[in-house]
Amino acid sequence: MNKPVLAKSKAITIFIVFALGYFISTLLRAITATISPELVLEFNLTAGELGLLGGGYFLGFASVQIPLGYLLDSKGPRKIVSYFLSLSIVGLILFATAQNLTMLLISRVLIGVGVGACLMGPLTAYRIWFQDETQQRANSWMLMVGAVGMLSSSLPVQYLLPLVGWRFIFLSLALLTFVSILLIIIFIPKWQSKSLDNKKLNESNLRTIWKNSLFKSLVPMGFFSYGGLFAIQTLWAGPWMIRVSGYTPEESAQGLFIIYLCMLISFLVWGYFVPKFSKNVNDAIRLLKIGAPLNLFVLMLIIYLGPKAGSIHFAIFIVSSIFLSLTQPAVGMAFPISNAGKALTSFNLLIFIGAFFIQWIIGLIIDAGISFNLSEINSFKLAMIFVLITSLFSYLFFLRKAKIN
Repeated sequence: MNKPVLAKSKAITIFIVFALGYFISTLLRAITATISPELVLEFNLTAGELGLLGGGYFLGFASVQIPLGYLLDSKGPRKIVSYFLSLSIVGLILFATAQNLTMLLISRVLIGVGVGACLMGPLTAYRIWFQDETQQRANSWMLMVGAVGMLSSSLPVQYLLPLVGWRFIFLSLALLTFVSILLIIIFIPKWQSKSLDNKKLNESNLRTIWKNSLFKSLVPMGFFSYGGLFAIQTLWAGPWMIRVSGYTPEESAQGLFIIYLCMLISFLVWGYFVPKFSKNVNDAIRLLKIGAPLNLFVLMLIIYLGPKAGSIHFAIFIVSSIFLSLTQPAVGMAFPISNAGKALTSFNLLIFIGAFFIQWIIGLIIDAGISFNLSEINSFKLAMIFVLITSLFSYLFFLRKAKIN
């Protein structure tokens, strides 16, 4: 089946427009780490409640992934991404005006629902409109844009907090989201579903995806490894630096800035070089088998160092996790175009359900450790040991089940 590949200039425009939406999505994903001291002080949150609040985004995000796959394959990214982003505007306004934890959590879930299409929509579009050899580069550079969003959630937000407050920041993000919707409506092409072969589109189903051997081998990795990575980089790296390493909130924001800057640079370089040595699914499997365990060694070092582990160590952990980014384009390339949206969103479902539960469980482990008279440092270490063990299991499962054709 021929793909309606677009001209380079049009493809660049599409990338930039979608990049703004994904920038907003990742900024909102990571902003909890920076504003957590403000939220804890204003709403008297425990570690478990903070973890639940941070995870609310992931819960909302995950809840829409399966229907999102069908909608993207049939209606296209232009309609679906803009419709979903409209919901995030409602969530942002509710979060900015919330007066209790319940309202914060509900609005955080709604924000997660609203930005749930900001990466899968573009990746589905790239699968159709971009050349096959640029799939992994486009994916890596979208993740680089995500790193810019996380970067913006650190020092810039920390700088603005005493000037305008976290509530005004969220109202401003609602306005920026509205601008993103307008750009999508103006610049993203309409979805020509006939060019995707309606017969194949109707015949495709989730059973085909979940029975796929590569997909099944990546299930634990998506849930535990990717989920644990998101839980740490978007929330718990910040509290670790404050409550274990002894950073001030300002120093923690600076540390997060360093972490996300390293992410940005690594995805920029990765996006340039990865198409040169990973051109298909088999190449991605080989690289995952070699590189996926690197971040586990770094996490072991963080646990061992305890209070001596700071922003540099977490930056190395995040950068060493870059091999995990091979999983999403590999899943996309493992299925025909008619199933691209459902395949990508099914895997994204695993990642974000994992991120929700692991982010929450880390908080519960910390609270439990303190209740059993463990020091706060040892309680945080115990939580990271949980992430380490589950990630190791997911890698061993992948190593055993993944096969190269």
